[in-house]
Amino acid sequence: MAAAKPKHDPPHGMEDYDLKTDEDLGALSDGDQEKLNQLKIHIRIENEKYLNEHPEVECMLAGFLSEILMKQPDNIHEFAAEHFTNPNLRRNIGEELQQRQAKMKENLLLKNF
Repeated sequence: MAAAKPKHDPPHGMEDYDLKTDEDLGALSDGDQEKLNQLKIHIRIENEKYLNEHPEVECMLAGFLSEILMKQPDNIHEFAAEHFTNPNLRRNIGEELQQRQAKMKENLLLKNF
């Protein structure tokens, strides 16, 4: 008699580690799988909170991706190392944040007009 295959319902955007085969009964019990799913949800919420509290992270990544797409470097690892060790990075991010905040204020004024 074959054991019942556990039901996996991973949180949105998270991996389902079920191999989708009849032989795979899963490595976790239903209770352990539920605990893992709850942990994943908690971590995702904490990550979202952090990113909302630190808009400089979005500026850093947006600037980095923009430069990659414009310059299309041959050695992405070297390019990334140079980009994130640039002595002007902090100043550049600060300026970008100020520009974004100014645009947000302008958009809010236009919206309320």
